Amino acid sequence: MGQALLAGAIHEPDLTVTGAVDQGDDLSQVIPQADVIIEFSFHEVTPAVAELCAQHGRALVIGTTGHTESEKQLIRQAATRIPIVWASNYSTGVNTLFWLTRKAAEILGPFFDLEVVEMHHRLKKDAPSGTATTLLEILAEVRQVQLSDALRHGRHGITGERTASEIGIHALRGGDVVGDHTVIFAANGERVELTHKASSRDTFALGALRAAKWVVGQPPGIYSMQDVLGLR
Repeated sequence: MGQALLAGAIHEPDLTVTGAVDQGDDLSQVIPQADVIIEFSFHEVTPAVAELCAQHGRALVIGTTGHTESEKQLIRQAATRIPIVWASNYSTGVNTLFWLTRKAAEILGPFFDLEVVEMHHRLKKDAPSGTATTLLEILAEVRQVQLSDALRHGRHGITGERTASEIGIHALRGGDVVGDHTVIFAANGERVELTHKASSRDTFALGALRAAKWVVGQPPGIYSMQDVLGLR
């Protein structure tokens, strides 16, 4: 993602890359020259980056996923001082999928069974993906159920009949798949499927760069790509 961001920034006349920080580098040495930091790293790193940005009054774009609840709380604390765009996926197409998923769930109502299937490359460390988790949260919100109660991670053995309230999630891993996500609405006699497939990380990088330009100057708080794209 770092390479994709650098390559994409070359074509953005409004952006100047003031520093590129990798594992073992010191962000504090370059942050004073920046207006906004884009962070794609590992979930354990994000809270420290967010706190450093807050100390320097710099906006932040977070692309990392898989945060624990305690890490999320630290990021929320930093967001009381700076604007943060925090999204599970920066693709314009995926954020359209988020919007369509909400609308479909509202229109189709409670008589359709809900399942989410995602596939990523074999090296991905967290499951389900952050994008799939966002889709699940949207579905649970529309259905007005607690996701922790409704969620079913795959199925094995004699599980009994599927209940109307459960939301299934299935995480596949293999090869070099950048990211596939499908939301399935299944009822007796018909099925609706919404699918997004990413073939390049460039789409994520371009979305993150768009978010970086948008977030500078925003009031402190947590924003998503839905805000950046005007889909709220």
